[in-house]
Amino acid sequence: MPAHRPHLVSAAAGDALAASLAALRQSLDLPGEFPAEVLAEADAAARDVRTDGLGDLRDLEFLTIDPAGSMDLDQAMHFERTSTGAVLHYAIADVPAFVRPGGAVDTEARLRGQTIYAADGRIPLHPPVLSEDAASLLPGVDRPAFVWRFVLDDGARPTETTLTRAMIRSRRRWSYVEADDALIAGTAPETLRVLAWFGPLRAERESERGGASLNLPSTEIAFERGRYRLEREVPRPIEDWNAQVSLLTGMAAADVMLRGGIGILRTMPPADPADVADFRDRAAALGIPWHDAVTYGDFLRTLDREDPAAMAVRDAAASLFRGAGYATFDGEPPAQTLQAAIGAPYAHTTAPLRRLVDRWSLVICEALANDRPVPEWARQSLPEIPKLMGRSDQRARQLDSASIDRVEAALLLGREGEVFDAVVLGGNGSGARVQLAAPPVTAKVPGFAATAGSAVRLRLESSDVATGVTTFAPVAEGS
Repeated sequence: MPAHRPHLVSAAAGDALAASLAALRQSLDLPGEFPAEVLAEADAAARDVRTDGLGDLRDLEFLTIDPAGSMDLDQAMHFERTSTGAVLHYAIADVPAFVRPGGAVDTEARLRGQTIYAADGRIPLHPPVLSEDAASLLPGVDRPAFVWRFVLDDGARPTETTLTRAMIRSRRRWSYVEADDALIAGTAPETLRVLAWFGPLRAERESERGGASLNLPSTEIAFERGRYRLEREVPRPIEDWNAQVSLLTGMAAADVMLRGGIGILRTMPPADPADVADFRDRAAALGIPWHDAVTYGDFLRTLDREDPAAMAVRDAAASLFRGAGYATFDGEPPAQTLQAAIGAPYAHTTAPLRRLVDRWSLVICEALANDRPVPEWARQSLPEIPKLMGRSDQRARQLDSASIDRVEAALLLGREGEVFDAVVLGGNGSGARVQLAAPPVTAKVPGFAATAGSAVRLRLESSDVATGVTTFAPVAEGS
């Protein structure tokens, strides 16, 4: 499905936006440049990484699928159809091979927690010499990797799972658009063709276990040729299929760690029954009832992504996905092991270039899967990870939300007095949340009472780029 037209920030508003984003970084105390000792250690690791004792899987034609222009490539895959299903090899960048526990790179990564995608540039977890070069699964070069191997039956269920460290060589870096176009044209390699078989079947398995994928349109900020732009994109099917590969691996990692008695899970409690009942009432009021015989995930999958009432239902559904966190254990598993949105125990393990916790998951899983002791550095430091990731997640959420607010304000600067069409997403006694048709701005209108899913017209009263605050007033019918 094509993306919506991008909306460009005017040159006049660009300087004000750049200053606002810089002030936002400072207010959130975001990391700046890497210290010299971190860069020096990363350079040395890139030159001297040890690859002895690794398996050799360079004959497999791995490929990567990522957003266009990505250089920090965590995952590469290879699919092969069999008479009974398929075999999937899923390679994850071997970041532990480059990061010395307790060293300068490790210490800095623990402070950062994850790669943060700011509107005015990425703030990487690791120095680019590692994340965009030596450790990245770039095409045409040999790279060490953790390789998960899944034997799948005809329903894409894993019947056999192994994990080894090996050298691989990716053959091509595909963007989602390129891969989608190749599948449509019939020119895609076998791995992409089998991915198109795998993805829908894994969605069926998700339905069976009671999982749910919201797949909401995403608001993306980009900076290109001196201009900021805002895009609201509906995910392509291939993005969902690719995500199912990562979900399968995360569930396998959780299973390995639970059976081994040590690890770290990504958890989310089941929705509160009162919240579920409220959501049912809201969906019915919007004319899209959620019938008792239909699972939550299946209900969400039936929603039209472009229908105004369905947009409001999806917005309300997001409120049920709350309370995500990390739970470590060494011995008895935690009381809460489920990731409720997925419908199974789950672990973050497929993005070690961009997320701190995945490095621990990988080394723990690889040791357990091959009947070896878990490295002592991982066992000793495991209890620290939830706090580090929680702090990092909070900072990333704050930056993302505030950045979008500021770009939205910049898009609207100078358009005060104009009237915009919008859809009401929801609201309460204090006002309503609305989504403009164009540009794709989401705003709060205090004191405005309107039915969720209804079409309204709003006049822009003010737009403050420095704070990201936009003010709208409802326009009466016929005005």
